[in-house]
Amino acid sequence: MEGFQFIDIIILAMAAGFIVLRLRSVLGRRTGHEPTPDARGEDTFARNPDNVVQLPVPPARRSPEGVILDIEPAYQGTPLEAGLVQIKMSDPAFSASSFLEGAAKAFEMIVAAYAKHDIDTLKPLLSTDVYARFAGAIQDREERGETADTELVVLKPPRLERVEVRDSRAVVDVRFQSEQVNLVRDKSGTIVEGDRDHVNSVTDVWTFARELAGAGPNWTLIATRSVEA
Repeated sequence: MEGFQFIDIIILAMAAGFIVLRLRSVLGRRTGHEPTPDARGEDTFARNPDNVVQLPVPPARRSPEGVILDIEPAYQGTPLEAGLVQIKMSDPAFSASSFLEGAAKAFEMIVAAYAKHDIDTLKPLLSTDVYARFAGAIQDREERGETADTELVVLKPPRLERVEVRDSRAVVDVRFQSEQVNLVRDKSGTIVEGDRDHVNSVTDVWTFARELAGAGPNWTLIATRSVEA
């Protein structure tokens, strides 16, 4: 019986030794030279820089003095400069030359659409008040059975007249000088107003507006007036 007990003790000792060896192989053992938690953290970031997430740095707000350098030279030092600087501070992509190109296209579209009674084209380009006035004139013409025919013979390069920013709204006056042939015909097609061989010199000042804060880049026509050339 004592022999069997001795064998059992040996087997248990071997099993215990095996378990200890397995634990040491998995967990390791302290040698007194392990890095501290801070040192391990520094070592990890030093060897794995891709783990660092770079947050975007917001662009610094430009001063009016810096923006002036981006204004076209033709407007620097003029009464238009202050308004252009205010617009450009809110919209760095804005340029007076691009705006005037767009204004010229808008002028041609609106003049043609008004003559053709095309209110679908007019509506998104005009403010509520201007659209109501244009639509009312078109309706009166239709009730009389009249049609209009406008030929834009020449459109000179438009010019800025005034540039202001009111609160967060940009307001710009543009002078248009054009040569036009304007005719009005009755139901039978007879010309009742205008002359096919007469070209009219027309000068208009149109006012465009746009919200600068949280709005799209589109401008709206908010007023029109005719002036002497």
